[in-house]
Amino acid sequence: MTANAPPPPTVEVSVTGLRSARGQLLVCLTTQASAFPDCSKDKASVRMAVKAADAARFDIHAPATGTYAIAVVHDENGNNKMDKAIFLPREGFGFSRNPTITVGPPSFKSASFAVAGDMHQSIRMKYML
Repeated sequence: MTANAPPPPTVEVSVTGLRSARGQLLVCLTTQASAFPDCSKDKASVRMAVKAADAARFDIHAPATGTYAIAVVHDENGNNKMDKAIFLPREGFGFSRNPTITVGPPSFKSASFAVAGDMHQSIRMKYML
């Protein structure tokens, strides 16, 4: 008989700087640099939607310990994607560790953090338009 495995780690996320309580936050947690920031290429990623009105604090359950990065999009119109105007995002975004944003999304390395147990990440939203 094997002992019960410990529960997977929980990352408590707090979000600041939301422009409005409209819509939802699209959240992506991944261990794969090639799948960051949208997670679509990572079948093992954790993706979820959180109502913007409830997004000040929420939990993400990481599948296991490891190195992860979180990307968040404030999907204000609820169409389940990041809307853009020419090359600039129309909607807000944020990343774990709040890396400096220049052109394009930050690298996985600049947003990644180690998860060895329950922990907290604070994400500051940014809006370009």
